[in-house]
Amino acid sequence: PSSKKMYIYSLMVAKAKEELEQEILDKEGEKQKYLAERAPPLNMSGLSLGQLQDLCRELHAKIDVVDEERYDIEAKVMLNTREIKDLNIKVLDLRGKFKRPNLRRVRVSADAILRSLLGSKHKVSMDLRANLKSVKKEDTEKDSDWRKNVEAMSGMEGRKKMFDAAKGSAQ
Repeated sequence: PSSKKMYIYSLMVAKAKEELEQEILDKEGEKQKYLAERAPPLNMSGLSLGQLQDLCRELHAKIDVVDEERYDIEAKVMLNTREIKDLNIKVLDLRGKFKRPNLRRVRVSADAILRSLLGSKHKVSMDLRANLKSVKKEDTEKDSDWRKNVEAMSGMEGRKKMFDAAKGSAQ
C-alpha cells in the first residue's frame, strides 16, 4: 500500500513539474509578444545625425512618461501597504480591548424555554414533576431502620441475632 502511495505521489509531482515548466514557457511567450507590440525593434540604419538625435529625444520622452507612471504606481503601492499595516494594528488593538464577559447562570423555567423555541403563539405548559416517581414513607423507614438498631445489634447479642436471622432465612 505505501509503495502504491509513493508511486501516485511521484506521478503527481512529475505532473506538477510539467505544468510549472509549461506555465513558465507560456509567460515568457506572453512577455515577448507584449514587448514586440509595445517596443518595436529600432531601425537606425540610413538615418542622419539629426534624425538620430530626434529619435533619442523621442525615446527619452517615452522613458520619462514610463518613469512617472512607475513612480505613481509605487506611491500608490506604498500608500496601500501603509494603510493595510495601520488597519492590521487597529484590528489587533480592538482584539485586545474587548474581552468576552463571563456568562452568568440564569434560571429559566421549562415553559419559558418552550415558549422561546416555539414562539409566543403556542401555549405549552409542561409540568416536569408530574412524571417523577413518588416515594412512599414506608420505604424510607426501612432504609433508616439500621440507624435505630445500631445499639441493639452491638455486642455479642446482636451478632447472635444476625446469625440466627441468616440461619432461619437460609433454611
